[in-house]
Amino acid sequence: MKEYINSLFHFTREDINLALSYVAKIAVAVLVVWIGLKIVKKLHQAIEKVMIKAGISDNIRPFLLNIIDVSLKAIVFFIALSVMGADLSGLVALVAAVGFAVGMSLQGSLGNFASGLLILTLKPYKVGDWIQLGDKFGRVEEIAIFNTKVITPGRKVLIVPNSKVTDDIVTNYSEKGVIRLEIDLHIPYEEDWKEVKKILENTIKQVDKVLKTPEPEIGIADFDSHSLFVMVRPYVKPDDYWEVTFTAHEQLKKALHEHNIKVPYSEGIEYGKFGK
Repeated sequence: MKEYINSLFHFTREDINLALSYVAKIAVAVLVVWIGLKIVKKLHQAIEKVMIKAGISDNIRPFLLNIIDVSLKAIVFFIALSVMGADLSGLVALVAAVGFAVGMSLQGSLGNFASGLLILTLKPYKVGDWIQLGDKFGRVEEIAIFNTKVITPGRKVLIVPNSKVTDDIVTNYSEKGVIRLEIDLHIPYEEDWKEVKKILENTIKQVDKVLKTPEPEIGIADFDSHSLFVMVRPYVKPDDYWEVTFTAHEQLKKALHEHNIKVPYSEGIEYGKFGK
């Protein structure tokens, strides 16, 4: 009986020592987590200040900070588990395998994500700019991590994957603050070019919202079989592009008709007054 009691006491003492060691490890792990989270918070503030000074976009800064926060906190908890004596080799292998599988399944999305980071960092265009992506033209309404939203003049909403943007040529019409209209006319050879040019110059300069500087460009671009191919190139602000386009065509038509300037029919043989 005495030996049984002694063995029981010895077993209990070992349990107490083991429990105390676990309590100590847990206490140290909790301390590591507490100190680690404090450090992560300080690093978050410091990194945010650096990003602001570096001019990183408000659209991307919170996203990057969240990624950094999650990564740093994960490191803190891994350290805490290591302090407690946990074997992390299996967990690390599992996380790596899951990360690889997710990366493969989201390969296209990750490409769009990387392209989004480039767009928001390098800023080839910004919200409000008029741009052309391939054969699509419109105004940028939103730049997100994975795509760019563009509104066309016809009020269509284009959701363009960011990888498409970085893989193609982007034309930014708002970068210089002005955009050139391209108006093409056909004038018969029989008309006096100097007189026609003067009419075109006076008319286009009087169109509302056509800029005085740079001056409109007017000239003969080519010699057709039955007419002169004439280009009229006024400059406007990007936001006025379509309004001035319609007004300019209307005013040029009116001016040519009033001055009895003939233009060729589509057949390219017969001639008639402009507008008839």
